[in-house]
Amino acid sequence: MSGTITPVTMPKFGLAMTEGKLASWSVKPGATVKAGQEIADIETSKITNGYESPAEGILRRQVASEGDTLPVGALLGVLAPESVSDEDIDAFVKKFNEEFSSGEESAAGESAPQRKTVAVGDLDLSVLESGADHGGVPVLLIHGFGGDLTNWMLNQPALAETHRVIAFDLPGHGESTKDVGDGTPAGFAATIAKLIAELGTDRVHVVGHSLGGAIALELAGAHGDTVASLTLIDPAGLGTDINMTFINGYIEADRRKTLEPVIQYLVHDKSLVTRAMVENIIRFKRLDGVVKGLRTIADVSFPDGKQGFPLRSVLEAYKGPVQVLWGEDDEILSVSGADGLPASVKVTRYPATGHMPQLEKSSEVNRAVSSFIG
Repeated sequence: MSGTITPVTMPKFGLAMTEGKLASWSVKPGATVKAGQEIADIETSKITNGYESPAEGILRRQVASEGDTLPVGALLGVLAPESVSDEDIDAFVKKFNEEFSSGEESAAGESAPQRKTVAVGDLDLSVLESGADHGGVPVLLIHGFGGDLTNWMLNQPALAETHRVIAFDLPGHGESTKDVGDGTPAGFAATIAKLIAELGTDRVHVVGHSLGGAIALELAGAHGDTVASLTLIDPAGLGTDINMTFINGYIEADRRKTLEPVIQYLVHDKSLVTRAMVENIIRFKRLDGVVKGLRTIADVSFPDGKQGFPLRSVLEAYKGPVQVLWGEDDEILSVSGADGLPASVKVTRYPATGHMPQLEKSSEVNRAVSSFIG
């Protein structure tokens, strides 16, 4: 009867994830669940995220307990119809754990893509590529202010199933050089154009989030032939308002107690912000040049507490396909920025979602991007 049993395993949220903590179960044993229904919360060093059921069925067994930290691929639970006996489930769990312990189930993680450093002029940029075997036009992911390439941890693996996907840390962020140049979206766009050439491609589908959305628009404006399509997620550049409490707090707060409420502005579900996430940001900001670079970006991008780079005209002039995805409860950049766009722009608004739909609504965003770029 093992063919009718579906394992529920520790998911891999991001290419670098090796383990996760089962924060909580959302359903009880015996509950019938649908494919895609959230059945548990998984906590990593980056974020807590809902785990969706891989199939429809009855949760017959919770193998892992809340609070357990387990490697990617470890057995969390078992889905099976009522017709499967408890003895068959016991045998399935025993065999799965024996094979997993022997390494048969975890071998796939050994070939996970690794970061590389790409020299772009005087700058060293940290790049993570996946799906390199796919032909066609690659996907380029541009994160926002204060972020890094791990902001795409729930998106890059899914998109890499069909496309070459390039994520990288902007200058001044993550593991890249801390020199931000003039700190303008146009300046970053010029650097990205050079990065694209260094990576051996001449055309990319661009997905930009927040400040990364403004950078994506600047890239499309200056190098339109390079940009095959634009997906803008809660982008800067389409309005004037900006939450300066977040911007200044992100730069200035140096303790978990003061930084945590600032980071919570990013999401609708505040429980997604973990202690580990906040402490990682604090450690990052202690690196030489980080705070100075962030302040440079903020000063030139948000003068007088407003967005200083109106880019609606650039969007209107761009000849390629554009879609805009926005969380309705964004506390950083108002969803009103999605109003009044050209009819050719596909706009999707996500309810009960904050500034980071790619994390809070990762499955929906992945489907939206995949269907849009083909």
